[in-house]
Formats: sequence, C-alpha cells, structure tokens
Amino acid sequence: MAVRIERVSLAAGRVASGVGIDPRLLAMLGVLLAIWVVFDLLTGGLFLTARNLFNLSLQVAVVGIMATGMVLIIVSRHIDLSVGSQIGFLGVLGALWQTQWVGINTPTAWWSTCVLMLAAGVLIGAVQGWLVAYGRIPAFVVTLGGLLFLRNAAYQLNDGKTIAPLDDTFQLLGGGINGTLGATGSWLLGLAAVAGIAWSVVQGRRKRSAFGFAVRPPLVDALLVVVWSAAVLGFVAVMNAYKRPQSEIAMGIAIPVVILAGVTLAMTLLATRHRFGRHVYATGGNPESAELAGIDTRKMTVQVFALMGLLCGLAAIVITARLNAAATATGTMTELNVIAAAVIGGTSLAGGIGTIYGAVLGAVVMQSLESGMVLLGVPSPLQKMVLAVVLILAVWLDMAWRRRGRS
Repeated sequence: MAVRIERVSLAAGRVASGVGIDPRLLAMLGVLLAIWVVFDLLTGGLFLTARNLFNLSLQVAVVGIMATGMVLIIVSRHIDLSVGSQIGFLGVLGALWQTQWVGINTPTAWWSTCVLMLAAGVLIGAVQGWLVAYGRIPAFVVTLGGLLFLRNAAYQLNDGKTIAPLDDTFQLLGGGINGTLGATGSWLLGLAAVAGIAWSVVQGRRKRSAFGFAVRPPLVDALLVVVWSAAVLGFVAVMNAYKRPQSEIAMGIAIPVVILAGVTLAMTLLATRHRFGRHVYATGGNPESAELAGIDTRKMTVQVFALMGLLCGLAAIVITARLNAAATATGTMTELNVIAAAVIGGTSLAGGIGTIYGAVLGAVVMQSLESGMVLLGVPSPLQKMVLAVVLILAVWLDMAWRRRGRS
C-alpha cells in the first residue's frame, strides 16, 4: 500500500511538472479537499458550515504566521522548539504591560503593547540565534532550553495567574465579534486579491519570456487565474455567510486572517525576491559553499531567528487578543503544529527546500484535522497521536520525493 501511494504521488508529480505547476501544491490541495469532504460527511454537514470555517480561519492564522518563519529556520538547517513558549511568555508580558503599567483602554495601550511584544520577540529570537551562530550550540539544545526557560518565566511574571480582560482596541486584533472587515471590506479585499493574482501571473509570464525561460501554455495560466480567483471569492462569500449572533450582519474576513495574508505575501517576497532569502536557501543547500561564496552565515542565522521571534510576537498578539486573556499555558504544544505545518507543506528537514505558501497550506491541513476531530468528539490524546502519524507520513513522502529528484 505504501509503495502504491508513493508511485501515485510521483506519477502525479510528473504530470503537474509537465505543465509547469508545482506538483506538491496540487497534492496538498487534493489532500485538503479529501479531509474536508470526509469530515463533512462524518459530522453530518457540520464541518463545512460558515461558522466552523470562520473559526478554522482564526485557528489557522496563529499557526500559519509562525509556520512562515519556521520555513526559513528549517531551510537553514536549524529548528526552533521554543515558539509555543514564546507566545505564552510574550502574551503574559503584553497583558501585564496593559493592565499594570499603561492601563487598559487608554490611547496608547493597544499599540504600545504590540510594539513591546514584537520587540521582545525579536530580542528572544536574536539571543537564541546568537547562541546558535556564535556560541556554536546546536539549535535543538538552545531552543529546547528556551522552551523550558520561557514557559517558566511566564509563570514567574505573574505567579501563573490568568490576566483578563484586556484593552478593547487590542481585542480587535484577535478577530472577535467586532474584529472583522464586514461584508463590504471583505469584498473589496477579495477583489484586490484577484487583481493581484492576475497581475502576478502576467508579470511572471512576461519576465520568464524576457529572459528566455520556458513559460506555461496560455490556457494553463488563464486557468490558474480563474481557479485561484474563484477560491478567493468563494472564501469571501463563506466568511460573509457567517452572521453576527442574533443579527443578519455579515462577519466577513477576520483581522487575523488579513494579518496572515500580509505576512504570507511579505515572507514570500523576502524568501524569493530578496537577497536575504536567497542566502538562506543557499546556506541550507550547502553551508560550506555558501561561506566560500562570501555569505556571512552566522549573521544570517541570527537574523533568521530574530525574524522567527518577530513572527512569534505577532502570533502572540493575535492569540492573546482573541482569548481576551493571557495565561501561562497559552501556546503549549503549539511548536508541534508549527513544525508539522512547515514539514507537511514541503519543507525538507535536510534543509535548502521549502515554500512559504506550502507552510500556510500545511497549517490549514493541520488545523482542519484538529477541527474535524474536535467536532467528532475525539479525545485530545488521540488527536495528538493522529497528528504525529500525519507528520511521520509527510516526512516519508518528502524523502520519497528527494529520492525521485536524485534519480
């Protein structure tokens, strides 16, 4: 059975590559569609309701934001096990800043809290990166120590007490009842995204032609624009179908989803269009050759971990605002979902290979599995067992893909 799955995967990859489409993306979309259909059948139509998909989008936002940074960490041949503890520590720190030092519902409360949490995240990431790069300590050891240190530091900050409520404006960043764009704003954002998709495909085709590279058939490009545009507009329609409690007012796209979209775009540009991203991939592919080419791999390592810390700060803002509370236990075991999302999305643990959009799609797959199992009443320990099996399967498929590439 395993051999058959591998053969089907490789055959599909050859077909997709023939028309210039990322085969891994097609495979991931097929897996996601299968998961949604199966869970919708098992839950009697509850999974694909507007309400559940809205909640799913909020769950994906937190994991997806951090998964985009984890891609660069793993691509550069490192790992960060402390991301879950970071969002717990940063959430408690931000909540204390609001409630005890600045005061909630003051003009500076929400934005000063965000600045503090982001700056603290960058500092934590930079310190860990320095220990890895200049202290020559393996990232596994450094971030495992960070996991233990930060989790207990969060407890020490406030004796393990939950801090609530938080600033009203700050809560909007979590995507609550008022933390959405509404119907009009969502449609405008959707139309802007469609225009961006069309522009990106046209520009990509033009640049490849200008440099003499092979281009996809025009029909394939047109089909891609239609399919992705339909997906975007369909998502907007579903989000608008979910109404506020006891009203007919559409919720629309939640602010955390907008943040995730912005992070995904920015990280994609950084990874594919910026010199920093090219250096990260070059280092992950062959560290010795990267150093001989003049890349400062130590400085780059510090920067990658600092960027991961920044994204942890952003994720901490979203989840703390969503819960309207900060607790020591927030983010426990989130590192499993983040690493799994990156690996399931095609990031190779051997380094040098991975995509930002793949990690976000991997986050959707992971959270879809969790959401479906929750609706089915599956016990939490069994949920983690299933996710562990999925992670192992993803790594096995990645190894099969790499063997195909070498052959």
